[in-house]
Amino acid sequence: MILRHSFEPTDNTRLAELCGSLDEHLRSVESALGVSISRRNESFRVEGSKADAEAALRVLQGLHRQADQPVSAEQVQLALVEALATRDVEGAAAPAGSAPGDAGADPALRTRRAGLHGRTPNQIDYLRNILGHDITLGIGPAGTGKTFLAVACAVDALERSTVQRIILTRPAVEAGERLGFLPGDLAQKVDPYLRPLYDALYDLMGIEKVGKAFEKGTIEVAPLAFMRGRTLNNAFVILDEAQNTTPEQMKMFLTRIGFGAKAVVTGDVSQIDLPRGQLSGLVEAERILRSVPGIATTRFTAADVVRHPLVARIVEAYDAARDKDA
Repeated sequence: MILRHSFEPTDNTRLAELCGSLDEHLRSVESALGVSISRRNESFRVEGSKADAEAALRVLQGLHRQADQPVSAEQVQLALVEALATRDVEGAAAPAGSAPGDAGADPALRTRRAGLHGRTPNQIDYLRNILGHDITLGIGPAGTGKTFLAVACAVDALERSTVQRIILTRPAVEAGERLGFLPGDLAQKVDPYLRPLYDALYDLMGIEKVGKAFEKGTIEVAPLAFMRGRTLNNAFVILDEAQNTTPEQMKMFLTRIGFGAKAVVTGDVSQIDLPRGQLSGLVEAERILRSVPGIATTRFTAADVVRHPLVARIVEAYDAARDKDA
């Protein structure tokens, strides 16, 4: 199928941003969607299957609307993730609880990142689960937005005064390294393990605002071991890297939840760093809590990866190899 579109009135600056240096953005769209794109001035010609050509044209139109400012490679990749998700849902029956391209029903989150929303049906379902349930499990491979979207929901809840504080935690399980070999006291030793959570906060709130929140105690970051004995009321609690919890740790964490609290548990069960033979608390929790009211689970796949396109291919390759060995 061949689709043609002209961007009028002609704006050479927008066209340059849309195409990228040496047409690198167009090449990214071609590679991701399996189409051929050619252009003459403001006129574009897209050739490919009907679904792919239509998806590519939607990407081009969306990027053109954003091209009043420099268009980054990240913006292109995020647009492609949305296009691929919409194309795949339109070509098959939508999963229960999702709707094709239903971005309009996607919760609007109040963070420093304007327009932050779910990019794929699973991400949209994840956001809905977090807002509609007291405890949500987000399970899937790296790069699917499990932690980032959970932190975004926590920041949104804090901004709306739905909760009084945010508590971020994760198990300090070693992945080939030794805590004792790291310099500093215990807090300094576990800090590298919590860095992804800091990064998400800085991105969503800004460094200065995060610093003030830490000073006031409205944001707390702590190793999972420090949760024992506490009752967490009016808090948004996120347990990251939960695949590295033991069943006892997971039960301990889930029973910390108090009144007015919301908890999100995230992890990738394909990257468990526990000793061989040790059951993951996340795996057990998913099985045991599957039918418990008030608890929801979202399963992510390689199709939800919003990092470099190679990340999705790497995830798929490892999954295929694991299935073959099983």
